Amino acid sequence: MMLGVSIGAVGIPLDVVWSVVASHLVPGSVEVTWSAGRDNIVWEVRLPRIILGAIVGAILALVGAALQSVTRNQLADPHLLGISSGAALGAIIVLLHTGMFLGLVTVPLFAFAGALATTVLVVGVANLTNATNASRLVLTGVAISFIVTSLGSLGIFLGDPRAAHTVVFWMLGGLGLSQWAQLPYPLIALVAGGGYLMWNARYLNAMTLGDESATTLGIPAGRFRMVVFVVCALLTGAAVAFSGVISFVGLMIPHLVRMVVGGDYRRVLPLSALVGAIFLVLADMVARIVIPPQDVPLGVITGLVGGLFFILLMRRSQRLG
Repeated sequence: MMLGVSIGAVGIPLDVVWSVVASHLVPGSVEVTWSAGRDNIVWEVRLPRIILGAIVGAILALVGAALQSVTRNQLADPHLLGISSGAALGAIIVLLHTGMFLGLVTVPLFAFAGALATTVLVVGVANLTNATNASRLVLTGVAISFIVTSLGSLGIFLGDPRAAHTVVFWMLGGLGLSQWAQLPYPLIALVAGGGYLMWNARYLNAMTLGDESATTLGIPAGRFRMVVFVVCALLTGAAVAFSGVISFVGLMIPHLVRMVVGGDYRRVLPLSALVGAIFLVLADMVARIVIPPQDVPLGVITGLVGGLFFILLMRRSQRLG
C-alpha cells in the first residue's frame, strides 16, 4: 500500500511517504522537510485512494468466495446474481436524475438500496417459481441481472448527455474520487459482513457439499443461503457505491486462493480478502502509470487480467483432464 502511494505520475520516495503519514498520525513526530504539494498528494489524494482499493478488493473477493459456496458454482461472483447491476442502477439514478440531494452519502445509499432491492427481487422470484435450489437460483439471478442492466442502460439513455461520461467512467470502475470522509462506510460493511461470513465458515464448507448434505449436518440450507445473499448485497452495495463496477475480482481471487490452500473456507475467506486487497491495490498502481496523468478505469485492468487468467485456467483444466 505504501508503494502504491509512492508510485504515480509524480513519484514520491518511500521515506517521504512514511514521514508524511507519521506526521499526520502523530503531529510533531517528524521534522517536515517536504513541500506542501507532496503532503497533499500523499495524504489527501493517494492514501485514501489506496485504502479504499484495499477495502473494495477484500469485499469483492469475500463476496465471490461466499457466493461460490452457497450456489455451488465456481463462476459465481457479485455480477452473477445481479447484485452489482442493482447497485449500478441506484447510482445511475442519482448521478443522472435526482442529483446529490443528500450530500456525499446519496450515491452510497442508492447503490446499497439498488443492490438490496435486486437481491430481494431475486429471492422473491425464486420463491415464487419454486427455484430455491442452487442451480435454479443462479438462473433466476442471471435473468434478473439482464433486466436490471437494461433498466440502467435506459436510465443512461434518458439522462443528461453532458453527465453521461461521468456515469460511464464510474461503471468501468475507479478509485479516483475517494475521500477520507467516505472510507468508514465500506470499512464498516467489510468488518460486519466479512465477520459474519468468517464466523460461519464451517457452514459454507457444508454448503459446498450440497443442500442435502448440509441439512444432514443440521444446517438450514435454504435459509442460510438467503442470509448469505443479503450479506453479499450489503457488501457489494458498499463497494460499488464508492468504486464503481469492478469485474473479475470476486470471480478470480477465490480460485487462486483455493489452488494454494485448498477448499476449507476457514482459510479461503481470510486469504481471499487479503489477496483481493493486494490485487486491487496493484491494479490501481498499473491504472495510474499506464497513461499518465490519466487514470485507466480499473474495470479495464481487472477485465484483461481476469480474462487471461481464465484462458490459462481452462488450458490447465483440459491438460489435467
